[in-house]
Amino acid sequence: LKTRVFSLLEKTCTGAPIQFAWQKTSGNYLAVTGADYIVKIFDRHGHKRSEISLPGNCVSMDWDKDGDILAVIAEKSSCIYLWDANTNKTSQLDNGIRDQMSFLLWSKIGSFLAIGTVKGNLLIYNHQTSRKIPVLGKHTKKITCGCWNAENLLALGGEDKMITVSNQEGDTIRQTPVKSEPSAIKWYSSNKTDDRSSTAENTISAIVGKKTLFLFNLNEPDSPIDLEFQQAYGNIVCYSWYVQEYSRGRRFIKIHDLAELRDMYAIINLDDENKGLGTLSWTDDGQLLALSTQRGSLHVFLTKLPILGDACNTKIAYLTSLLEVTVANLIEGEPPITVAVDVEPNFIAVGFYHLAVGMNNRAWFYILGENAVRKLKDVEYLGTVVSICLYSEYAAALFEGKVQLHLIENELLDAQEERETRLFPGVDDKFRILCHALTSDFLIYGTDTGVIQYFYIEDWQFVNDYRHPVGVKKIFPDPNGTRLVFIDEKSDGFVYCPANDATYEIPDFSPTIKGVLWENWPLDSSVFIAYDDDKVYTYAFHKDTIQGSKVILAGGTKLPFSHKPLLLYNGELTCQTQSGKINAIYLSTHSFLDSIKDATIADLRHMLTKAVLLKRFPDAWEICKILNDREAWNELAKSCLHHMEVEFAIRTYRTIGEVGIVMSLEQIKGIEDCSLLAGHLAMFTSDFNLAQDLYLASNCPMAALEMRRDLQHWDSALQLAKRLAPDQIPFISKEYAVQLEFTGDYVNALAHYEKGITGTNKEHDEVCLAGVAQMSIRMGDIRRGANQALKHPSRVLKRDCGAILENMKQFSEAAQLYEKGLYYDKAASVYIRCKNWAKVGELLPHVSSPKIHLQYAKAKEADGRYKEAVVAYEAAKQWNSVIRIYLDHLSNPEKAVSIVRETQSLDGAKMVARFFLQLGDYGSAIQFLVMSKCNNEAFTLAQQHNKMEIYADIIGSEDTTNEDYQSIALYFEGEKRHFQAGKFFLLCGQYSRALKHFLKCPSSEDSMAIEMAIETVGQAKDELLTSQLIDYLMGESDGMPKVRDILLCSGNYRNARDVLFSMYAELKSQKIKTPSEMTTNLMILHSYMLVKIHVKNGDHMKGARMLIRVANNISKFPSHIVPILTSTVIECHRAGLKNSAFSFAAMLMRPEYRNKIDIKYKKKIEAMVRRPDTSETEEATTPCPFCQFLLPECELLCPGCKNNIPYCIATGRHMLKDDWTMCPHCEFPALYSEFKM
Repeated sequence: LKTRVFSLLEKTCTGAPIQFAWQKTSGNYLAVTGADYIVKIFDRHGHKRSEISLPGNCVSMDWDKDGDILAVIAEKSSCIYLWDANTNKTSQLDNGIRDQMSFLLWSKIGSFLAIGTVKGNLLIYNHQTSRKIPVLGKHTKKITCGCWNAENLLALGGEDKMITVSNQEGDTIRQTPVKSEPSAIKWYSSNKTDDRSSTAENTISAIVGKKTLFLFNLNEPDSPIDLEFQQAYGNIVCYSWYVQEYSRGRRFIKIHDLAELRDMYAIINLDDENKGLGTLSWTDDGQLLALSTQRGSLHVFLTKLPILGDACNTKIAYLTSLLEVTVANLIEGEPPITVAVDVEPNFIAVGFYHLAVGMNNRAWFYILGENAVRKLKDVEYLGTVVSICLYSEYAAALFEGKVQLHLIENELLDAQEERETRLFPGVDDKFRILCHALTSDFLIYGTDTGVIQYFYIEDWQFVNDYRHPVGVKKIFPDPNGTRLVFIDEKSDGFVYCPANDATYEIPDFSPTIKGVLWENWPLDSSVFIAYDDDKVYTYAFHKDTIQGSKVILAGGTKLPFSHKPLLLYNGELTCQTQSGKINAIYLSTHSFLDSIKDATIADLRHMLTKAVLLKRFPDAWEICKILNDREAWNELAKSCLHHMEVEFAIRTYRTIGEVGIVMSLEQIKGIEDCSLLAGHLAMFTSDFNLAQDLYLASNCPMAALEMRRDLQHWDSALQLAKRLAPDQIPFISKEYAVQLEFTGDYVNALAHYEKGITGTNKEHDEVCLAGVAQMSIRMGDIRRGANQALKHPSRVLKRDCGAILENMKQFSEAAQLYEKGLYYDKAASVYIRCKNWAKVGELLPHVSSPKIHLQYAKAKEADGRYKEAVVAYEAAKQWNSVIRIYLDHLSNPEKAVSIVRETQSLDGAKMVARFFLQLGDYGSAIQFLVMSKCNNEAFTLAQQHNKMEIYADIIGSEDTTNEDYQSIALYFEGEKRHFQAGKFFLLCGQYSRALKHFLKCPSSEDSMAIEMAIETVGQAKDELLTSQLIDYLMGESDGMPKVRDILLCSGNYRNARDVLFSMYAELKSQKIKTPSEMTTNLMILHSYMLVKIHVKNGDHMKGARMLIRVANNISKFPSHIVPILTSTVIECHRAGLKNSAFSFAAMLMRPEYRNKIDIKYKKKIEAMVRRPDTSETEEATTPCPFCQFLLPECELLCPGCKNNIPYCIATGRHMLKDDWTMCPHCEFPALYSEFKM
């Protein structure tokens, strides 16, 4: 980090110890002397510029305050040697005292030189007037040390153990004795008051006897202070009243920075100095540090460089050594170029192809080639250059309030001589230029009068100027020159856009800002930073927002110490440091450019906010994808609306499913009028005042009126209508009046209804007149309002006005309006309140309200007019009153009974029951008692009068209890009526008793009883009851199988099949396992039914197969054995089943059957038996649906898996796995291919 500028080895200094002294102020010269009686003077680069020969060793030397004169005193001489840095000449001054000199020191503020001698005498020499003031006997022994203060007081110490204080005339002001010889005298301010502005050096400090620090305050001479240190600390070597900027060890130096004392600034190692270090000394500007060693060498180090640098787009130039400049373009990956310069520059500038460095009034220009750097020329300006700017072809230098614009290379352009250079301002202009900048097209400068001027280089003329109220001291254009930031003399910052001549104040702009950099990344050109010594502030200039153009502060970033920003590119800030290097820091506002995958939710939200502030919507999109949070998507979408990024807003809202706003944005995205578009977007964000202003500024100002109408902001809408659309005022007035009416402001509502009448728009005027009528009534003008309402064609208006009048107790007028509006119910109600029964009677045929009819009915009943009363009660649906009047007053029980049956009125049923009980009609009385839920009374009455069957037939509603059912069941059980007893035991849930009675039913009720028994077992879900039922059906209990009986009954096999099927279905519905005999019998009967169908369809094979199945079970059909066997023989013969036909024909030839054969077929059957044909068509085989074993298609028992295979109800064949369907009615299986035919 620290560069060694040069070293003077012991051979140069001719022995140790050596003395050296930097030239004050500028630090351009270093005076060095050793044991060779010569003082050598070197410049800051180590080149010897002069030397002073002495008669003896140098005793002391010192530079005056300005660094112009070096004073030297030597042994064996009474002369003082004075070397002039400006003329490089040495002169001698005789001290006039003739004593050997021991001390030399220039004043801090004047041209006074103090010289002390070994005898204690003092000489004060004024170099400006050449006056010498000798003071004899200032001390009694050798003067060894001293110090001037800022008030030209001289403190001296000597071997006489005295400290004296003298003025510039040599007069002693104070003196004080000390315990031992003093050394290292210094002045400091020990102000004890609260006035911190007072910095007068009023106290002397000195080391006494190398052990004690002595403090002597001139204002308190009697109270000196001795600060003694412990012996363990050793001798005091040196001290300082201000923290020194270095610490020294044996072979190295540690350098600290006063601004950051905790951090070590640099370490300089001197490994070759094995004898240790001597003394240190800085130049006044702190750039150079000189160090002497015990060996007699001197080393000069560069500790910090002037921070000089410049940038042109992404190219930067910066000082890397006192005589070296580096040009780099890290963004484009170009290798750095090092340029050796001739002078230590005060300013640097870089352009596309050139570099300029300079000092004072001269500048040196260099051409930057691809592989080499060539010095072009040097230019001398008319004053000391403050700054210089370069671009591709021109340079502009600022000096003494002027700017000179000139070509860098004259041969580049074949232009007129006047275009080679120009000086600004012109002769007639009376202002000073304070700042300037150069872009590809313009020279821009700011003046002390507040003018910013644009000079267009192409046309060589001014094209724009802006006048600011106060002077402009700094300007910073963006790379294109289309915008610039300027800082005025009040230290306020602004963004200026020359395209529209508008300025925008920069918010929270610090008064300590040193400079501004614009973002060089093309996609983020609206971002810039402002920086001071400690912080970088990131701003964004938002040109297109719904609120107009503005500047926002996005955030701040801490700037490391001694860093000067040079270039900003995509959030990366390239800075120059004091060490001559560059360092990149990343702005905290661009943290979203780092890896976001590992960030926390809080960090992601912070990044999202920053990305949105900087309009980095693609980056914000990626953050939202990771957050996957509706709030984050909404934040992004709202920001897109704010910045008028409609397409991106649509994309964002579509992602979160906001269909409504997506449709709205799709409708407006093609609008080219920016103000109109911004107005729509401001409306979407609920900023309606802004939206109105934007609409009015657009080419469609009517949109503002439409918005206010949609929002029901009627005051604003009326104001806009007066200006934009006077013809809309009546319509807006009407809408406003409606709102005022709703809020209860009837006075203003009436006024606006009246304003709304157009005289041309009938429908609209009717609404306004209706409003006038209602408001008039509400305001107390009943006559006007009522008349208006009566004239108006609207029924609704009459109803509303009638309601208002009714609330105001104006019943007569209200009733009239109701009646006129055909609201008969309301009219009748109001007439009732007036007791106007006659009017009520007139309206009654039109009245639908039961309440009004009831009121009228009660009034008529009270008058004894029962027929009118019963009609009114019927209209009021007061059926109990109707029944009561029919029974009690009109003696019409038939009508009462019909009404009870129709309305199911409980109270009415009770009244009718009482009526019939009085007449002795117990059946009717029981019926109406049950209807009125009086089951106990009905049961008792039925029991008393032997009417239980009537009661049992009637009862059965939801309100009937198990106790009611049990009572009936027990009654029938006692009467031995098993079916009725079982039925009611089933209803009350006593399944065992119910089944017992069903199974005891006589044969006349057998079929019905069996069905009820099955239902009982199904509800009971009791295995014991189920087995009882199955035993009964199979005849296990009484030896009489009910299933077989069904099959054998009367030979009607279709009815037998239907009975069996109903029993099968009932068992299945009750989830009771069906007996196998029932299933087999059902199959045989169904197969017999299929024979006729197949024969009728001409399919004799299928018919024959079904008859074979029936004939094989011929014992099931004892009354029809011969006909069935005859049909089997005939069909088998037709189907070609000759062997089967022969077998069954032989069976018919048995003696018991032979005589019963039909005479038509007897001879043919006998012939078959006599001449048998045993040929047989083999039955086709199909696979078993369970095991795929091939078996005859009409076989239902699989030999392979022993399963009973389901049969097809359409053909009788067994089912196939791949040809399966179900009948939608009975849910039996069927072959799909056969069933669909």
